[in-house]
Amino acid sequence: MNIKEILNQSEGRRLEFKAELPEHSDLAKTVVAFANDAGGDLYIGVADDPREVVGLDEDKLVTIEEKISNIIFDRCYPAILPEIKFISEENKHLIQVTVFRGSTPPYYLKEKGKLQGTFIRVGSANRLADEAIISELERRRRNISFDSEVIPDKPVNDLNIDGFKAIFKEKTGEELSDQALRKLDLVKDMQGAEYPTNALILFSDDPLRNSLFHYAKVECARFKGVSIDDFIDQKSITTNIATQAEEAYNFVLRHINKGASVEGVYTVSRWEYPVKAIREAIRNAVVHRDYSLTGKDVKIAIYDDMVEITSPGLLPPSIDYAAMESRQSDARNKVIAPVFKRLGIIDQWGNGLKLIADEMKEYPNIELRWREVGLSFQVQFVRLDYVLNAERIKDIQQELQQELQQELQQELQQELQKATLYSEVLRCIVSNALSRQDISLALGQKKVSGQLNKVIQKLIANNLIERTIPEKPNHPAQKFRLTERGQLFLGLLAK
Repeated sequence: MNIKEILNQSEGRRLEFKAELPEHSDLAKTVVAFANDAGGDLYIGVADDPREVVGLDEDKLVTIEEKISNIIFDRCYPAILPEIKFISEENKHLIQVTVFRGSTPPYYLKEKGKLQGTFIRVGSANRLADEAIISELERRRRNISFDSEVIPDKPVNDLNIDGFKAIFKEKTGEELSDQALRKLDLVKDMQGAEYPTNALILFSDDPLRNSLFHYAKVECARFKGVSIDDFIDQKSITTNIATQAEEAYNFVLRHINKGASVEGVYTVSRWEYPVKAIREAIRNAVVHRDYSLTGKDVKIAIYDDMVEITSPGLLPPSIDYAAMESRQSDARNKVIAPVFKRLGIIDQWGNGLKLIADEMKEYPNIELRWREVGLSFQVQFVRLDYVLNAERIKDIQQELQQELQQELQQELQQELQKATLYSEVLRCIVSNALSRQDISLALGQKKVSGQLNKVIQKLIANNLIERTIPEKPNHPAQKFRLTERGQLFLGLLAK
């Protein structure tokens, strides 16, 4: 990979840039966080904001390499063996530190100890892990999953699983016998008695489920407009996890539109959203969520312009949403996922993401967006053809007027005048999303200037424009489009 390709990447879960060798503790935190998660690359000699190669002194490369090795050896535990190499191009010199996903987590800072020195990667930041995450890392080291752990609070014979047995019989045509429970790893033997795993408790209707997993629910809401200010309808789905996905899907169907069109001599019905893809995304949210994260539930939000699904837990490192058609499969919940497969709710062979990708092709007006938000994974089905109604426009205009008078005060009032570069950039992209180069050409500039870059950054910061590929700010195909707020600003300026 050359320097240009490196610069086109954005900082995130697996990538970090530093202009110079970080402080010893900061370097150790990043290395530990990468090892505890998906691995990652640290490039030293690249400034991130603005993104540019500052390079390192060629004569000091070997010395810096030795410092990096010593810091990692002295400060990180268990041992982490990174790959360190030099990248040189056009008299610019970088150091690339590649940290591989560790096989013996949790990794932590020796001087801090496990509880105060274990770090994980959340987005582009290193976050101190709490006890729940440390426990999850220890399970990963032992190659066991949270849903497979035994709960000795109540013998399996005393657990209320009548509802789950009925569902299992209905979906599979088979009885959920004691033998089937053992074969599916839903129960385990402890000192001569059989006890349920976390998975079976989640499938049960026993009071123990509400006691241990009160957060294992799906919160659904239909909001008015494009914000969370006003509810139209909401529902909290607190049933056992075998039925949650279907109930949540039916809630979505109640709140999206279905139209009809004439094709030849036939009338064809069509939902406004790709409902098969949404159903699959909801199922994934329930099946693959991280049930060890206490206090976090699955959230499904329906706005005028999109359907949004948020599931606790980061995307498994081996899954790449950008390659949805490649039939990927990696189950976090190694007991729950096979049970859902037996119930016919999911496909164990990785066809789910491909199903989403295939149906998205039939909806060019819907854009699939995904991102990691804190310790959750979020998928959005966004309507690109959404147009605000007159009442909502009036409300937002009033809000913007107040912002102009209060929050933004003189700053934007002065800069967003008709003759300034700020307003000209907004007008360039009023109809179509454009790249930096396209905007530069539209303004009559031969190349993208530093001033134009600053203007674009400020417009993004003030939520007047947005990136078309928000999760990868430096993607080669990156373009910029007006936000709803930006459109209304132009309307206000024209008055």
